[in-house]
Amino acid sequence: MATEFIMPKLGLTMEEGTILEWLVEDGATITAGMPVLRIETDKVESDVESPAAGVLHRTAGVGDTFPCGATIGFLLADGEAPPVATTPAASAPTPAVTPATPAAMAPTVVRASTDGRAFVSPNAKRVARELGVDVAHVVGTGPNGRVVAADVQNAHHSPSARRAPVAATPAVAPVMSSNGQVLATAAARQLAELLGVDLSRVPFDPADGRVTRDGVAAHVRSRLATPASPTATGATSAATVAPLAPATQSPTSVKKMTGMRGTIAKRMQSSLRDMAQLTLHMDADLDAVVADREARKAAGGATLPGFTDYVIAACARALRLHPIVNSQVTDDGIALLPEVHVSMAVALDEGLIVPVIKNTPSLDLPGLADETKRLSSAAREGKLALGELEGGTFSVSTLGMFGVDGFTPVINPPNTAILGVGRLRDDVVLNAKGKPATVKRMTLSLTWDHRVFDGAPAAEFCRSIVDLLSDPAALNTAH
Repeated sequence: MATEFIMPKLGLTMEEGTILEWLVEDGATITAGMPVLRIETDKVESDVESPAAGVLHRTAGVGDTFPCGATIGFLLADGEAPPVATTPAASAPTPAVTPATPAAMAPTVVRASTDGRAFVSPNAKRVARELGVDVAHVVGTGPNGRVVAADVQNAHHSPSARRAPVAATPAVAPVMSSNGQVLATAAARQLAELLGVDLSRVPFDPADGRVTRDGVAAHVRSRLATPASPTATGATSAATVAPLAPATQSPTSVKKMTGMRGTIAKRMQSSLRDMAQLTLHMDADLDAVVADREARKAAGGATLPGFTDYVIAACARALRLHPIVNSQVTDDGIALLPEVHVSMAVALDEGLIVPVIKNTPSLDLPGLADETKRLSSAAREGKLALGELEGGTFSVSTLGMFGVDGFTPVINPPNTAILGVGRLRDDVVLNAKGKPATVKRMTLSLTWDHRVFDGAPAAEFCRSIVDLLSDPAALNTAH
């Protein structure tokens, strides 16, 4: 029996992937775990391995974009005929549809994917952005209703080529759990929270018995397709977003907030909107760290840790001492996480990426330095796997190389805290004999979610980091 080869969901935030290259010829026999194709997401490029053995039958082409879960091929037994494709294959150039097209030749309405979004070719997306056309309301004339560039151009010039608004979703009685909550999938709750949707107003899936992510997306689309009506207080629907004001001057250029930049914008805005974020600053004396680095440098051999490596090591051990910081907010409450995976922010030309140092406390300082160096290089070369960007429980962000002392880092969801690291500087202090002396210092800036813990626990956690930095030998012990 044929096995579907689907567009994988390689990370929690991945929604769709674009096929960059098939690594195996159509009709070739492959084995489980064999790299079959290379895809691009909004974060990274990644190779996709085969989930099983069989003869590969491809139904999708290079350059096509598909939502996670869409079928892009099949794995067949020897001599087995491929089934009829259930998802769009590569888009082909098609003539533009004009208002004079006879009814018998009317284009197929764009086919929706499993999560409610339309199948759109990459070129059509680009044209839509340039012309300011919403592809959700464009009739697709490509294979299986796929939207191609000609459809977007036609919709731009001819309103009749656009779909009629979807009727509002009828209200249904929600299915409630024993504790009074609406029965819904985790993905549905996450999307509903992000969009400010009341789950009790979303129809449940008859087959699943719960509100699904698809149901939430369909409910939002139906609300957006109908004119917003004032509420009893005169406010408009929560799903209605006011347009941004135009530029006050004629811009020299406009950079689209798409791809990595768009993902960062959405996640940071969501982070600040959904959390009660506060920041405190605390100075750490690094004379002992400087001395430890000098001794390691003189000894040679293992990779020399950077100052940020010492801070990451201290954070990992402090998280063991303060489990409340190694947590995230869930529907059930504050989840204390058993494993510590510290993420580090790496600045790229196109934005910020945050690879994860898995099981951080298990690494000694040279091992940690090797891993941070490897992840940083992979990030800058575009070779990070999605698995190396997921699962972080706490983040460290450094601006010290730019001469910054202290700043306000923004929490990377679903974490509940992040530490900012400033520059290493010389401060003048009075020594034990009352005479001026200099000390190497660094300002640490801790941002935390006040919903999860208060200022005193935040200060105690930061103080633990400071204390650990005064004893580098303790940081070199794996836990």
